[in-house]
Amino acid sequence: MSKPPDLPYETTRYVHDRCLCLAAQRAARALARRFDEALRPVGLTNGQFSLLMSLNRPEPPSIGAVAALLAMDRTTLTAALKPLERRGLVETTVDPDDRRGRRIILTREGRRLLRAAMPIWEREHAAVDQELKDVDPAALRAGLQALA
Repeated sequence: MSKPPDLPYETTRYVHDRCLCLAAQRAARALARRFDEALRPVGLTNGQFSLLMSLNRPEPPSIGAVAALLAMDRTTLTAALKPLERRGLVETTVDPDDRRGRRIILTREGRRLLRAAMPIWEREHAAVDQELKDVDPAALRAGLQALA
């Protein structure tokens, strides 16, 4: 049995330079690390901040609605909620409209922490936008949202 030919290194460089998926993954990881570090003083990760922010609405959302917004599966979302519940930042309750469903409530402490985190997020986000001064941040967001 003959060995299939290896791809030339030039192919690797071509994929590296053109692959949107790789570029998005690398950028997402760099942004995640950056916002994790920025939010560390308030004891949140960027994912926890996004999750808490997704709960900041007039009526407590369902688990399914939050999972869809954050592009997460329900199991991953449930696991992400556990540490926030232990900290008293969120509560999960039975959906009064459908006893089989659950709603997620942002507690008073969760709202307080979100208020404390917001200026940090704003400063860090302004710094990111400034670094993207040669790129239209609104167009970048629109493109990413179109892919999502």
